[in-house]
Amino acid sequence: MLSNTLRFQESLDKRRDKGTLRSLRLLSDGIDFYSNDYLGFAKSKDLQQLLLQKIMDNPQLLSGSTGSRLISGNSDIAVSVENEIAQKHHFESALLFPSGYNANLALFSTLPSRHDAIIVDEQIHRSVHDGCKLSNAKKLKFKHNDIEDLENILKRQKGHCYIAIESLYSMEGDFAPVQEIAALASKYKSSLIVDEAHAFGVFGYGLIEKLQLQNHVSAVVVTYGKALGAHGAAILCNETVKSYLINFASPFIYTTSAQDFQWMSIKTGYEFLDQNHELAEKLQNNIKVFRGRNLQSPSAETSPVQAILIPDNHKLKELQYILSEEGFLTYAIYSPTVKEGSERLRICLHSFNTEEEIMKLTGIIKEFI
Repeated sequence: MLSNTLRFQESLDKRRDKGTLRSLRLLSDGIDFYSNDYLGFAKSKDLQQLLLQKIMDNPQLLSGSTGSRLISGNSDIAVSVENEIAQKHHFESALLFPSGYNANLALFSTLPSRHDAIIVDEQIHRSVHDGCKLSNAKKLKFKHNDIEDLENILKRQKGHCYIAIESLYSMEGDFAPVQEIAALASKYKSSLIVDEAHAFGVFGYGLIEKLQLQNHVSAVVVTYGKALGAHGAAILCNETVKSYLINFASPFIYTTSAQDFQWMSIKTGYEFLDQNHELAEKLQNNIKVFRGRNLQSPSAETSPVQAILIPDNHKLKELQYILSEEGFLTYAIYSPTVKEGSERLRICLHSFNTEEEIMKLTGIIKEFI
């Protein structure tokens, strides 16, 4: 036990020396350029009032679920919210999960068999990698958004393939060529799974719905802890996949269901989203202001995530400190979270940021680099 503790401390000391040691901190006061609250739903007084009224009308929403959904944790609210989500996204079915991480664990640990291959974009979220570890399938990576590399890998496979991508990548802030990848999946009779965590809400119900690709994907993960300002996730799929997950996905079977308030928050969030399209428009206007400052970035022009590459951990930490002193809350991404030499300041833009705030933030960054 003691030797293990010493090994743990050595690893922590190495991170501390590199300046990459993680620690939990309380929320700071400042101007938010780091949260995933893209549309300001988490801060919305109007949405809070709607949710408060739901609780006043039905205090039972706050009670614990008492078990997994296969035992005592299912409810009319959970079932009705799933049906409503499926209809809104034009899918046959939806299955709710407590988090997007949990949803990805369920998908990738359950659907692929040991005869299959999972081909993931090299920048796919860690939850997908962890789900693959729980699977008996072979995992392969293709170069980020590289159609040619993906096809070369597909050509060499003998069994069934699952292709895993994000529609909008949270580290790079760029879009996947979803239509081209969907065409490749069809060509090689592969199953395409798309994570819409950062696109949902920012672009309506996500890029799969926007591009009308529902019939070209096997499953879509939509998460609600970002633009919707709530928590939880849904897997969009057909009835067969949903039933298979309910029967064989350990992260679903053995997880106590969230309380009904979480599912009601998601339902209310959809209603609020439908009634406040102008917030997404305001967000896009703010992104235009940011992009108009001509900072070098690998991110897409319409992405709420804008990455500024600062390939030096110490220099990056210095910039973040300067911004913090000026009241700006930003998030620095160090190696090994990203490849060494691709460290970056991750700027998240929101509908509630002001043009003055964006101009001041970008002015400090331009002066520093």
